[in-house]
Amino acid sequence: MDSGNAALDWRADLRRERTFLATSALLFFASAAVTIYRCKLMPGGMPMPGGWTMSMAWMRMGQPWLAADTSFMGMWLVMMVAMMLPSLVPMLLCYRRSLGGQAHSHLGRLTTIAAAGYFFVWALIGAVAYPIGVSLSESEMRSPMFARLVPLATGLVLLLAGGTQFMRWKARRLGRCREATVCEARSATAVAAWQHGLRLGVDCSLCCAGFMIVLLVDDAMSLTTMAVVTVAITIERFVRDPERIARVMGLIIIAVGLLVIARAAA
Repeated sequence: MDSGNAALDWRADLRRERTFLATSALLFFASAAVTIYRCKLMPGGMPMPGGWTMSMAWMRMGQPWLAADTSFMGMWLVMMVAMMLPSLVPMLLCYRRSLGGQAHSHLGRLTTIAAAGYFFVWALIGAVAYPIGVSLSESEMRSPMFARLVPLATGLVLLLAGGTQFMRWKARRLGRCREATVCEARSATAVAAWQHGLRLGVDCSLCCAGFMIVLLVDDAMSLTTMAVVTVAITIERFVRDPERIARVMGLIIIAVGLLVIARAAA
């Protein structure tokens, strides 16, 4: 009798996991489709002194601050779901398994709360990045001299972003993100789920800092850059030798930074 109940429980767990994975895949494709659609609708960038193009992501287009910020945050969150979900799903799957038999009837709710905590951290990052980006873009439009320095500054920032990939701090953060796929059992409460999501979000955002810098200084709404950053983050999380891959990607970012600086000097 016990073996029969165990088999039924195992089948129920398998069905729940399949439902979770199917829902995650649907959410990924939906968010990716919306991101592509919104980026395609966005007008081309503005040519600036110095031979570079300003992203329209940082242009308010005459909108009040609240309307412009709301529009950016909506797009930012959809974009983060599309970019980070491939890395987040294995961590959430581990979280669900770590609860064991504590919360069979509440797994969906607790998983949703943990995911909300995770993306709340990314929302805060977007909320900080947007006013900084708008302020810089307005300064660049007011001052042609300042605008001409942007390519050089971009190259230097890319060198910094690439350099973070070689730091021991990066290795520790990457290790913490990878360890999140081997969870310990946690309390099956909404508060614990929210806190778990926040921890995942903080660790992940710090680990991805170099890649996010690349995205923001290149073009926050560039589909090509989004795809490259998404693939890079996902590869780092799941290869056997993550530190080596992190250094290789750091070298690539540094090479791009040097190329940008060379073009600016020319």
